[in-house]
Amino acid sequence: MDVGSVLSILITSLMAMVPIVLTSVGAAWSERAGVVSIGYEGVLLMSAFFGAIFAELTSNAVVGLLGGVFIGILLGMLHGALTVYLKGDHVIPGIGINLLAMGVVPFGILAYWGTAGQHQLPHNAQMWHWKTPYGELSPMVFVTMAIALVTWWVLFRTPLGLRVRAVGENPEAADALGINVEKYRFWSTVYGHALAGLGGAFMSVDWLGLVHKTMSGGRGFIALANMVFSGWNPLVSLIGGWLFGFFDALAAWLAPKHVIPGQFILMLPYIMTLIIVAGIIGKARPPKADGKPYKRE
Repeated sequence: MDVGSVLSILITSLMAMVPIVLTSVGAAWSERAGVVSIGYEGVLLMSAFFGAIFAELTSNAVVGLLGGVFIGILLGMLHGALTVYLKGDHVIPGIGINLLAMGVVPFGILAYWGTAGQHQLPHNAQMWHWKTPYGELSPMVFVTMAIALVTWWVLFRTPLGLRVRAVGENPEAADALGINVEKYRFWSTVYGHALAGLGGAFMSVDWLGLVHKTMSGGRGFIALANMVFSGWNPLVSLIGGWLFGFFDALAAWLAPKHVIPGQFILMLPYIMTLIIVAGIIGKARPPKADGKPYKRE
């Protein structure tokens, strides 16, 4: 492997980390407030689909990205209403969102574009990139880094972040101090899903330039693994996200080499996810009230 190949893999890994990091950062904020969601796989898929539609309708990739955020907000509101206000189980709504996306997106691609399973976006609906001799780099890479940094700073260095963490650690004590537990949990859920929506739209209108019925490819679950790996810390999520993105890029680089069967190479990011998660099982400590509905006495 020469220097050019290494640099190419590194640039590709930065692109591949964006949806994982954005989703991990959003999930970390949401769970710090005490709300669990496993529906990010569906959020990524739905926002990629609708983000592409918004981008094509306006011939503007930024509108497509904002459209993905909007879809994430809607799904976050749905999840928040069910778990925070209706005191429902935190896992089942996420499963519902995933199943909804698995039905809506394949049908939507066929119904809207008339193609089965996949649609290529026109150039005017795709985000511009900086072109280098070793690959293309999107400005969303730096936006993602900034979002992770700002989210970490707000979560651990401001009164707002202290209140968010309080409702996830001890909602009874937070309530006694006059903090509206339901409000903070609800909007934290919305924020988490909005970032995942941005990550999904990034995949379709920026990174890949297409919509595919399985394009989320397990990244929503990998993002949850990265959240646990990072200890629910948005800033550390950057490291884990890049690590997962690196193995994704390495698999894409190795696949055409035919060193070993391609199916095994494409399994590499998921195998590394299992190894990393297995290594931290028993050591990770989530917020104490994470996933527990709060009912005021």
